[in-house]
Amino acid sequence: MQFGKNSEVVYELENKVAYLTLNRPEKRNALSTEMLNALCDALDEASDAEVRAVVIKGEGKGFSAGHDLKEILEGDTRNVFESCYRLVRKIRQIRKPVIAQVHGFAIAAGCQLVAACDMAIAAESTKFSLPGVKIGLFCATPVATLSRKVSMKKLFEMAFTGEEINAKEAERIGLINRAVPDEELEVEVKKLAEKFAKFSRNVIGDGKEFFYKQYCMNEFEALLYGIDVIVEMSKKRDAKEGISAFFEKREPVWD
Repeated sequence: MQFGKNSEVVYELENKVAYLTLNRPEKRNALSTEMLNALCDALDEASDAEVRAVVIKGEGKGFSAGHDLKEILEGDTRNVFESCYRLVRKIRQIRKPVIAQVHGFAIAAGCQLVAACDMAIAAESTKFSLPGVKIGLFCATPVATLSRKVSMKKLFEMAFTGEEINAKEAERIGLINRAVPDEELEVEVKKLAEKFAKFSRNVIGDGKEFFYKQYCMNEFEALLYGIDVIVEMSKKRDAKEGISAFFEKREPVWD
């Protein structure tokens, strides 16, 4: 798939960071099936070894207004939501940190996309909401993703009242990592994303896989699994190089 300026998703690589831009500003970056599938393809593109982190952001006035309601009203509804499911899975499975750069608004499935990313930074003026209840459509799939990231009672309030929250509140409940002044958003995301170029891509990839697998275990299962993972990692070249570099007071050289 092509990801040019006229595509629903624009793909750009800068300083080992892949920037995926939702590019339907005239539709408030509504997540059409075509856009969801394009995002999956773009994440496949970002699996290249040269890429160390991925940023998902929106063109225009906001991040995303959620699913394309016209598709839900007139199209193959199951296909719409299964396309979103595939995207959430793809974000989880890619062996790179995925960061949401959020501004303006993140509504319904747009809010779900923020929650699905490994990290998120938002402009202070951003508004987040799950307003499906207001149009006779409970935000079931966004709730399924958000419920693993945020305060249960706050999520219930968002989903059952449809009222929006601001970025500071989104930070407080764990939906985003932090809210920053609007004019600093792009710089702060770049600084975060480019940090990962300093580390072993193998360690980041193995670490992300471990992070989410252990999350579904009880504490002591996770601890035993962690022992298995760290023992195996300690045998690999990156661990030997990193520890040697530490003692030799030099920068490590990763594969």
